[in-house]
Amino acid sequence: MTATILLVLKLSIVSLIFAIGLGSTPADLTNLWRRPTQLLRSLLAMYVLVPVAALSAVRILPLGVAVETAMLVLAISAGAPMLPRKLMKIGREGYVFSLVVTSSLLAVVAVPAWLAVIGPLFGRESTVEPRAVALVIAKAFLAPLLVGMLLRWPLSKVAERLSDWILGAAGAALTVAGLALLALHGNLLLEVGWIPLLSLVGMTVVALAIGHAVGGPDPGDRTALAVCCSTRHVGIAMLAASTARGPKVIALVLAYVIASAVVSIPYLKWRGRAAGASSSV
Repeated sequence: MTATILLVLKLSIVSLIFAIGLGSTPADLTNLWRRPTQLLRSLLAMYVLVPVAALSAVRILPLGVAVETAMLVLAISAGAPMLPRKLMKIGREGYVFSLVVTSSLLAVVAVPAWLAVIGPLFGRESTVEPRAVALVIAKAFLAPLLVGMLLRWPLSKVAERLSDWILGAAGAALTVAGLALLALHGNLLLEVGWIPLLSLVGMTVVALAIGHAVGGPDPGDRTALAVCCSTRHVGIAMLAASTARGPKVIALVLAYVIASAVVSIPYLKWRGRAAGASSSV
C-alpha cells in the first residue's frame, strides 16, 4: 500500500511540473533572470538563508535523528509547483512562474551540493551519490517541464485551461495521497512527540519570515517569495528523503506540508487583504 501511495505522489509531482511547463511562456521563464537583483535575493533566501536557519536549529535543539533529517531535507528542497494557483491573484504572474521554474532548475545542482554538506556534518553519509541525486531530479523535473513547454506551442489555444485543470487534478491527487500516507504512518508522528512537531511549525514560520523580509519592495514579489520559502518543494524533499532509511522521515515531510498550509493560509489571507486595501486607495 505504501509503495502504491508513493507512486501516486511521484506521478502527481511529475504532472504538476508538466502543467507548469504547459502554462509557461519563454517570457515567464526569463522574467526573474532579467532582474538580477531580485534573482539573487530570491535564491539567497531559498537556498542559503532557510537551510542555514535549519542547520542552526538542528545544532541547538534536541530533536532526534528523524526530525533533524526531515528539517534538513525540507530546508534544502526549494521550489513549490503548487504556488502559481495560490499566488496568481497576489503576485505578478511572470515572477511567480519564473521563481518556481528557476528554483526547480537550480535544484539539480543545489540539492546534491547540500546533501554532500549536511551528511558528513552530522556524521551520516548519504547512501546516494550527489551525481545520482542530480540525475534523478533532472529526469523527474526537467523532462516534464520541457515537454510541457514544447507542447504549449501546438496546444496554444487550450494550453492555459489544460494547465489549470492538470494543476488542480494533480494537486488534489497529491493531497489525497499525502493524507493516506499520513494515515498509514500516523503512529510514527505520535512516537516523535509534540515538541519536534512544533519545531516543524516553527521552521515554517521562520522560512515565511525570511522570504517576507528578503522579498524586496514589491508587495506581490514579497508574498510570493515568502510562501515559496515556507512551502518548499515536497517532490524534491521526497527524493532527498529517499536517501534516509525508514518511513518516519517521509511521514515528517508530509507533516511539514500540513504545518506549512496551516501557517501559509492565514498569511496569504492577510497579504490578500493588504493588497486589496492598497489598490483601493
